[in-house]
Amino acid sequence: MGYDPYKALYLHIPFCVRRCGYCDFATSAVERDSPVIDEYVESLVMDIRRASKEGKLGALETVYLGGGTPSYIGMRRLSMLLYALSMSMHLEPEVECTMEANPESLDGNMVRDIWALGVNRLSIGVQSFDDEVLSILGRAHDAEGARAAVRTAQERFENVSVDLMAGIPGQSAESFAESVREAVSLGVAHLSVYPLTIEPHTPFDAAIMRGEMAEPDDDVEAEAMETAARILDDAGFHRYEVASYAKPGFESRHNTAYWTGAPYLGLGRSAVTMTQNEMRRMRVQDGRVVDDLNARQMAAEDLMLAMRMARGASDEQVAKAAAIIDGQRSGDDRAPLSAEGTVPAAFDELASLGLAVHEGGRWRPTDTGWLCGNELYGRLLDLAP
Repeated sequence: MGYDPYKALYLHIPFCVRRCGYCDFATSAVERDSPVIDEYVESLVMDIRRASKEGKLGALETVYLGGGTPSYIGMRRLSMLLYALSMSMHLEPEVECTMEANPESLDGNMVRDIWALGVNRLSIGVQSFDDEVLSILGRAHDAEGARAAVRTAQERFENVSVDLMAGIPGQSAESFAESVREAVSLGVAHLSVYPLTIEPHTPFDAAIMRGEMAEPDDDVEAEAMETAARILDDAGFHRYEVASYAKPGFESRHNTAYWTGAPYLGLGRSAVTMTQNEMRRMRVQDGRVVDDLNARQMAAEDLMLAMRMARGASDEQVAKAAAIIDGQRSGDDRAPLSAEGTVPAAFDELASLGLAVHEGGRWRPTDTGWLCGNELYGRLLDLAP
């Protein structure tokens, strides 16, 4: 049985002007004129061409240049990548093509050039419009630089997204709220709002272990996420995914592809590729299989992913998952079927806990469900361990 065609392409650019204290991504601080970057980009161009010859790019609906900081590598290298893409696939206006950028490496010339080469969505890593908070994070830009970058991007791009972060040690509730309001006042079309997560082996993790930094407070982060939801709802944004808000029509199709189980191809160091058919789903990173799911596990994961989205899971999707998960399990002596362990029972339990609600023929996450995501998502994944 063959595999479904890829719908999304992710290109990883693993270079930044500096590594932030919270970052655990596959990226490194390299001098901008380093031949290491040239060699990497040339290799990535070859990967794009090879994927095209192998017929992997023919059904793509979204492209995402992420990192790292794609804008950091400069226009000459970006031109090479974008030209290779345009020669290797149908990079038409209906294909959503997103590029990540940081304020310190985005200028008017780059905005005009990447627009001309097919990028139609720009995602800017702002994190905060408060200089003190930016200093704590170790960002390379200041608040005025962030404002200037957004305005410059809007000279060509209607679809501009901004990333903001909550729960940063030293960040007041008002500072976070003001950053959200500032993004709204700048006229962006999309916001991603993330609570700070302390990842192992990062400088922030070490600082907390030494007692030099306070650990993020779950209650403070939850309150900040609720604040963001109120401000953005009042401003005409809708929350379509647990961390994403958009003006109508500006939802990220690339993000949505991940949450709806669409196969995606990852090119570049540490980029993940997901392949699937009806019976199997695999994720591969740097030539190593990191996930290998059977049909039951796929169905459970699809339910979990659906509950990251505001629209949730339809009754039809739940019934289909139940037929796969409960139906197969009923004939498996090693996993005896009980009413308490079925898919419908799991959703009833989530509803009784206030984590999900059934309305209009769909199961949807509640605000509490999103705030208690580990419990919500874990219960669904546990349907097919």
